[in-house]
Amino acid sequence: MSRSEPIEDETVYREYVLHVRIVEHSTPARTAYRFEAPHHCGVDFDDPEKAELYADVYFDVNGFDEEKVGEEGVPPAIIQAGRDTLAAYFHTQPYGSINWIASFYGFKPERTQRLINRVRKRATKIREGAAERGVA
Repeated sequence: MSRSEPIEDETVYREYVLHVRIVEHSTPARTAYRFEAPHHCGVDFDDPEKAELYADVYFDVNGFDEEKVGEEGVPPAIIQAGRDTLAAYFHTQPYGSINWIASFYGFKPERTQRLINRVRKRATKIREGAAERGVA
């Protein structure tokens, strides 16, 4: 989406700890979901589930920024985190269908989904732990 398009409506879709959130915003052409976090350039998604998974990856690796990785690059923090985090990150990208990821790794789609689910579970535990310690 072009930033020159006027945003007509903007609401917080989901709010997380550490000032991380997903904002739903509308233009005359469409509705999008923008991931926002401190020290992150922000990114828009057409699908709220992809935005939520992106947030899960963000928490799984304790933050990352794509600003300097280029259009098809992957932040080093994600690569270093392991296969499941990379699979989840791939799934947030326009090309990253479950079947594409399965083919990339040579896995069955079911195994790919299990990798992604592990990242979601870890991110939930990380956020719960932060909330229990009073981190806002």
